[in-house]
Amino acid sequence: MMAEPQILPVDRATLTAVASGLHHDAHSVLGPHPHDGGVTVRVLKPLASAVTVRYETAPSRKFPDGWVDVPLEHEHEGIWVGLLPATPGASPDDVPAYRVETSYGDGEERVSHVRDDPYRFLPTLGQMDQHLIGEGRHEMLWRVLGAHVHRYEGWGSAPDVMGTAFAVWAPRARAVRVKADFNDWDGREHPMRRLGSSGVWELFVPDVGAGTRYKFQILGVDGVWREKADPMANYTEVPPLTASIVHESSYQWGDDEWLERRAADAKRGHTDRPMSIYEVHLGSWRRDRSYEQLADELVGYVSDLGFTHVEFMPVMQHPFGGSWGYHVTSYYAADSRFGDPDGLRLLIDRLHQAGIGVILDWVPGHFATDEWALARFDGAPLYEDPNPQRGWHKEWGSHIFDFGNPPVRNFLYANALYWLEEFHADGLRVDGVASMLYLDYARRDGEWTPNIHGGRENLEAVQFLQEMNATVYRRVPGVVTIAEESTSWPGVTGPTSGGGLGFGFKWNMGWMHDSLGYIKRDPVHRVHHHGEMTFSLVYAWSENYVLPISHDEVVHGKGSLLRKAPGDRWRQLATLRAYLAYMWAHPGKQLLFMGSEFAQESEWAESRELDWWLLDLPDHLGVHRAMKDINARYRETPGLWALDTKPEGFEWLVADDAGANVFAFVRRDGDGSQLVAISNFSAQPHDRYGLRFPAAGTWDEVLNTDASDYGGSGVGNFGRVDVPEGGVREIALPPLATVWFRHRGADADGASDALDE
Repeated sequence: MMAEPQILPVDRATLTAVASGLHHDAHSVLGPHPHDGGVTVRVLKPLASAVTVRYETAPSRKFPDGWVDVPLEHEHEGIWVGLLPATPGASPDDVPAYRVETSYGDGEERVSHVRDDPYRFLPTLGQMDQHLIGEGRHEMLWRVLGAHVHRYEGWGSAPDVMGTAFAVWAPRARAVRVKADFNDWDGREHPMRRLGSSGVWELFVPDVGAGTRYKFQILGVDGVWREKADPMANYTEVPPLTASIVHESSYQWGDDEWLERRAADAKRGHTDRPMSIYEVHLGSWRRDRSYEQLADELVGYVSDLGFTHVEFMPVMQHPFGGSWGYHVTSYYAADSRFGDPDGLRLLIDRLHQAGIGVILDWVPGHFATDEWALARFDGAPLYEDPNPQRGWHKEWGSHIFDFGNPPVRNFLYANALYWLEEFHADGLRVDGVASMLYLDYARRDGEWTPNIHGGRENLEAVQFLQEMNATVYRRVPGVVTIAEESTSWPGVTGPTSGGGLGFGFKWNMGWMHDSLGYIKRDPVHRVHHHGEMTFSLVYAWSENYVLPISHDEVVHGKGSLLRKAPGDRWRQLATLRAYLAYMWAHPGKQLLFMGSEFAQESEWAESRELDWWLLDLPDHLGVHRAMKDINARYRETPGLWALDTKPEGFEWLVADDAGANVFAFVRRDGDGSQLVAISNFSAQPHDRYGLRFPAAGTWDEVLNTDASDYGGSGVGNFGRVDVPEGGVREIALPPLATVWFRHRGADADGASDALDE
């Protein structure tokens, strides 16, 4: 006669460790464990008054529904244990399908529920996932870490089991558990298991779906429990609340045509295509708008203005609105102030369907210090560099990522891929690149340590940027990365194969500072600063440049772009129109912060929306019309963008007329079309200004920022000039204006008349 199966014994110390959340692998104790001809089941229900396991068996007269109830006994500190019989004829390791009925209270106060046991499921991460995470080489990290709604195929006749798989990287944690809506925010019932040496902790919780709020409780290497938001969460509560939220996207994209065209254009790159970027802060473009409302309002507005791209200031979750999104706490979560992640998908999709690209501002250089987020995540510096000379940003009061740690680099470059692949973004503008490149950035002598070669370059950050760019361009052909880099670091847009950083473009901060310095001066003083407008052409082709007039130039006492210009209101408006047309004709792509397109009067503040009422005033509406026409002429004129990064696309016609405050140059494409741009930054018109055009024939005046429709004085050239052989022609240059002439051809009507003059 065979002996009765016995419960698998577990020593008291191990039970105590599991019950108190100190065990690194609760699955080795909890859940089903075949032993001695039976299956021992342990569950952790600290507050339960009774626990019963319901397991599946063959239907019979005694058990017509095929389910048998086995009451469990309380074993130790909230751990309950019982024995199920092995399935007849099955392998000794087979476990019958079962569910757990948990009761709380007694008598009329008794409440019960039946759920699947989290500890009877295999890990949701495979061995290859674990290996790649440990190596810091998992390019789709967001697919395996975080919280994901997951389906397990049912056992026997049992239905499939739906739930959520939780996984978090915390390599030095002593224990991790999940606290959430489903356990009344008591994490004791849901300790996680550590998966080998990967540093990942994992748990599948049945019957948990989208919309569930959760956090991780982490027992750090220092012996302190901390509550942490999920670093990989893709949805969070609205600040100041800090819980992560399980989200399952159901969005159906409609931008296939856009993505196909983008991929087809990948070999061409972006340097020889038009790119005029409208920079937007979603919270203050218009107040109290959701992603869906912005999809209705912003898309039409940008489309009407003719910008080719928008750039969103950071849409990653950040707790303090006054940081503008540059102090991030949840790198994989769209800002919940405007709705859920599918709302952002809708906004980007609508922009694509309108023919507008989307660039996201991205902040991999530093992160917020909030104790519930990334800081000291597992009880010691993990995401941040442990060396305070490298891990603390004095200027911004934030932590700096540990670029020398492969899994941290993996977290960041996978994040770049996440926004490009999951949200179909067309590019990333990388914030604060200069602060990443230099060990002595914002540090005095003695506050930084040289690299292994004795230099000031942050070699690990360089490696990260190269790795990020190379991975992005390989995995998502057709996108672009743009560096905000304010120094003369060589090869920012050079290929990584040649030692460059691998960016597609770099912000031209030198042009921005010089040109704004020039227009701030009264015209009578500009004669002494003429070189501020010409110096940028000395280095214009050393990198692929974007000309930025960003949010940073219209805040913190700097005043609006309109207010930078001197003189009365008419002169300010005229200077702004002239400057915008000069900027759009200058080699490089263009970026303009919202509001400047209609001469926003007050400087920007994130707490209020733009002064839309200004569009009711004719002069401000005139600037808006000028901006619309500048974009239209720009997009239809290949000479303004086709050879942006090549010196043969530019030639000075007038570079040294400081006394008249005049600049003139020609832009060309590779097919012979030409456009002449002439700017008069004097307050006086030049009625008969002699200019040697690059070719004879008819030159159409396709843009004049002094046009009366824009609020100007109406000085112009009656729509065209006819240039004789030899190319010299007197033209009318309006005051504080930029005029564009586009060549029609030497045989055009009117050329012969010009020769007779």
